[in-house]
Amino acid sequence: MIQLPVDESIIRIVLSYLVGAVIGYERESTNRPAGFRTHIIVSLGSCLAMLINYEIFATFGNSTTMDPGRMGSYVISGIGFLGAGTIIKEGASVKGLTTAASLWTSAMLGLALGAGLYKISLVVTVLVIFTLFVVNKIEFRMNVRRTNRRR
Repeated sequence: MIQLPVDESIIRIVLSYLVGAVIGYERESTNRPAGFRTHIIVSLGSCLAMLINYEIFATFGNSTTMDPGRMGSYVISGIGFLGAGTIIKEGASVKGLTTAASLWTSAMLGLALGAGLYKISLVVTVLVIFTLFVVNKIEFRMNVRRTNRRR
């Protein structure tokens, strides 16, 4: 097994930082419970989990039946607890679902970047940012129209 060069690992970590920062910036700018730093740390931590997984598999791959995706699967389920902490029920409405989803996606982006899936990760980041900035405005207009029709 060939181990990942350190400079390749650093590229993956830096890109993970950047995609977490871009998504977190939007959440912070709209004053959401999990913002800039949280998204960065989630993306970095999941990237590190994937890199650790690769290194373990590269080191012990021939002498173990370890699944190289195992740590990633724990990130996927574990991030749900962090996301759940951002969801708040206020009366009849529920808030924080988009922030929870963006945290989960930041974790998946970290895993993808840790796995070296650069192009896919950047496309997903662009789509997430588009959704958070542009689709948010469309959704707001739809809700205003819906509210006006009820009156």
